[in-house]
Amino acid sequence: MAASVREKQTVALKRMLNFNAPPLKNTAAEPVWKVLIYDRFGQDIISPLLSVKELRDMGITLHLLLHSDRDPIPDVPAIYFVMPTEENIDRICQDLRNQLYESYFLNFISAISRSKLEDIASAALAANAVTQVTKVYDQYLNFITLEDDMFVLCHQNKELISYHAINRADIQDTDMEAIMDTIVDSLFCFFVTLGAVPIIRCPRGNAAEMVAVKLDKKLRENLRDARNSLFTGDNMAAGQFSFQRPLFVLADRNVDMATPLHHTWTYQALIHDVLDFQLNRVLMEEGAGAEPSPAGARPKKKNRKMYDLTAADKFWQKHKGSPFPEVAESVQEELDTYRAQEDEVKRLKSIMGLEGEDEGAISMLSDNTAKLTSAVSSLPELLEKKRLIDLHTNVATAVLDHIKSRKLDVYFEYEEKLMSKSTLDKSLLDIISDPDAGTPEDKMRLFIIYYITAQQAPSESDLEQYKTALLDAGCDLSPLNYIKQWKAFTKMAATPANYGNSGVKPMGLFSRVMNTGSQFVMEGVKNLVLKQHNLPVTRILDNLMEMKSNPETDDYRYFDPKMLRGSESSIPRNKNPFQEAIVFVVGGGNYIEYQNLVDYAKFKQGKKVVYGCSELFNASQFIKQLSQLGQK
Repeated sequence: MAASVREKQTVALKRMLNFNAPPLKNTAAEPVWKVLIYDRFGQDIISPLLSVKELRDMGITLHLLLHSDRDPIPDVPAIYFVMPTEENIDRICQDLRNQLYESYFLNFISAISRSKLEDIASAALAANAVTQVTKVYDQYLNFITLEDDMFVLCHQNKELISYHAINRADIQDTDMEAIMDTIVDSLFCFFVTLGAVPIIRCPRGNAAEMVAVKLDKKLRENLRDARNSLFTGDNMAAGQFSFQRPLFVLADRNVDMATPLHHTWTYQALIHDVLDFQLNRVLMEEGAGAEPSPAGARPKKKNRKMYDLTAADKFWQKHKGSPFPEVAESVQEELDTYRAQEDEVKRLKSIMGLEGEDEGAISMLSDNTAKLTSAVSSLPELLEKKRLIDLHTNVATAVLDHIKSRKLDVYFEYEEKLMSKSTLDKSLLDIISDPDAGTPEDKMRLFIIYYITAQQAPSESDLEQYKTALLDAGCDLSPLNYIKQWKAFTKMAATPANYGNSGVKPMGLFSRVMNTGSQFVMEGVKNLVLKQHNLPVTRILDNLMEMKSNPETDDYRYFDPKMLRGSESSIPRNKNPFQEAIVFVVGGGNYIEYQNLVDYAKFKQGKKVVYGCSELFNASQFIKQLSQLGQK
């Protein structure tokens, strides 16, 4: 199996941290100690991929932000990993003038322009530091990989390429060009890192098409320039995973506006929906109950806890796509098995004479003394297990609090019924006017999904009645204003997007988790189980990847950057189904779609699907963007 993009990006970063030489195989050699200087963009790219410990193993003693106050460290080399922006270049020139480091390895996340290079060169001359600037590289790493099969374009300044930015009514052509160039630049970096030239398919007449045209042109120009092409020679040899090229499907967020607002039921998507989860890190406030502090009282100082959900965490890898009740049950099982081993931990600690020690100190011990070997080898493993169990217990409990206080199971089930057009057991007005069910935002999400998926739009009088109920519930109606314009504008209004017959089966209440000794008090929460169904984005991918004919995707444009003449056609040259595909949503994506694609790929033997989006938002961030659009 070919290396995933996550691995390729990690390899590229490690290579960069080794002064752009392949990392040495013999680990006995001491690494060269060095300083890493990055900007916020660089930080966001590195942090999901390399831990501080891994950086230290590669000889990075200090990692500092470019725009922080840094003291001179005259005898170490410095590796810079920054975007080629004006202010970054100025700051680098300033570092050269102040002679902060022994030598400078400048790595630009995205390609640097000729004029900016000249600025650095003249600053180096003026500072008499030409010999110190050892290497300058374009890294083409301007995207963030969050999973083996998922990436986003940026985290900083994401409002510049957000759904709101692309769909503003008053957008100038020049602004739109700039947004498209930003997106294309990142996608170009993605394909350089992947080491493959894709075949591009996109719908007509929206932002996705603009991205496709520009990306095709950029790849074409690069392939044309044989001497400097990034897709030939040695850097491609590593990238050739098969003779078959990947399919790259560009979709536009406007294809499916309901999914980003949908309440969800799988673990990862729930965490993203109800907690503060970004770049694989959950920020939680300790002891943050749902109850607000009494009026006038000073809020208690809360501890903020950070949890990293990483690829190394087996529980997370196994359960991030599972329905929540299953996760709660599994956490409970893990907890029980751990409790059985806890006596073992106490015994090991006493052998080692470490009863009172904190666990951090123990994990620092390395197993070189004979007396400790057996105890040491199993103890850190057990403690690590305990750390992960505690982590998931805390995160899952926090999610459960939200589910219970906002009746998210009710919302999820109801929205699934709306989207699969099955019969509803209670009226929408009841839920909207039920003061106990959810926040005003939950109600707004539910109503917009109803409005988008309804076969025929509600009549004016009904709409007024709904609006009154929503206003009484404390909702802000501006997102609805925008969705109304959107629905009038999209020709799709005639045929609402088809969400498949999802259907949710309640499985009776929780069996195992209901026993009294459980951490999770799940009473009253429905045990819903999902049936596999394809969301619109997954369906589009399926049609294009399997070469199915379907009115939805038949007029998608076809670009092949390797063809000499860019022929304008939607007729695919390639009639075989693809083995690898990348779906990219212009205007933002979410974990629900990602999970849906992962589930789809599970059923397709030997096929690889990667999900990308210009930004990753949860429903409340999306609602905010919609309400800004609706306020105009």
